[in-house]
Amino acid sequence: MADDSHLRETPLSRTELLRGHFLHVVRDTVRMPDGAQATREFVLHPGAVMVIGLLDDGRVVMERQFRHPMQAVMIEFPAGKLDAGEGSLACAQRELLEETGYSAREWAFAGRLAPTIAYSDEVIDIWFARGLTLGERRLDEGEFLDVFAATPAELQAWCFSGEVIDCKTLIGSMWLQNVQRGEWVLPWAASPGGADAGESGT
Repeated sequence: MADDSHLRETPLSRTELLRGHFLHVVRDTVRMPDGAQATREFVLHPGAVMVIGLLDDGRVVMERQFRHPMQAVMIEFPAGKLDAGEGSLACAQRELLEETGYSAREWAFAGRLAPTIAYSDEVIDIWFARGLTLGERRLDEGEFLDVFAATPAELQAWCFSGEVIDCKTLIGSMWLQNVQRGEWVLPWAASPGGADAGESGT
C-alpha cells in the first residue's frame, strides 16, 4: 500500500452551518500537508442504498422521479437513505418495497459508490435483487414517482444518449453490464425471512 501521508489533511475543528430536515452542512478547519490551515465545507450524510431489481423476463425495475435541484424528471434505479440504526440490506428491502411494491427472494451486495466526494461523505451501497414478487407500494407522503421496467439494452442506450445522467444509475448500469457478461460475479443469498422480509422495515 502506498504511503499517502503527504496528501492527508488533519481535522482541527468543526462548525455547524445548517441542520435541516434533509441536509446537515458543516465547515471543518484542517491542517494541510504543508502545515497551512484551510476550511472544508461539506454535507454529512447517513448513507444510502440503490437496488438493481432483476425481473424474470430479463428487464430491470426503474423509476422516473422529478428532482427539484435539476428541475427535471430523472430516470433512476430505486434508492433511498438509511434510517438511523438501519442496516444496509434492511434499507434496500424497505426502499424496494416502498417505492416499487416489489419484494425479492434473493439479494446480492455488489459494491459501494461515493457520488459526490468533493462536497459530501455520502456512500451508496449497491444491491442486486432477483426473484421479485409484486405487491403494493408504500410511498412516503409527498413522494411521487413512476415505476417501469426496461431492458438492459434500453438502459445502456439512455446512458449513452444522455437521457440518464444520474450518477448512481450510470454506475448501476455498468455493474449490470459486467454481471450479465459474467465478468463480475455476485454473492447471491436468500432474503432473510423470505421474500416478504422487506415488509418488516427496519
